[in-house]
Amino acid sequence: MPGRFVARLVVSISDADVGQRVSLRRRLPTGEYSDVVGVLESWSDRTLAVRRRNGEVVEVPEDTVVAGKVVPPQPPPRRRSRAED
Repeated sequence: MPGRFVARLVVSISDADVGQRVSLRRRLPTGEYSDVVGVLESWSDRTLAVRRRNGEVVEVPEDTVVAGKVVPPQPPPRRRSRAED
């Protein structure tokens, strides 16, 4: 019988992490989960505002966040080598 994988969801961010790049997992009204990765712009009135790399700001109600952590900055874009041209 195969073992069961149990994930432990932890929110390890706070309003002190504003300005940091974060990864959030939120529960949608449908019961599904969705991830948001970007810079935490603000955390006020029980709402987190995260700016994605495309510039879109996503507002996430605090009570829908089931996991969250600070993640490393986005790596710089890769330069194309001359062989790819």
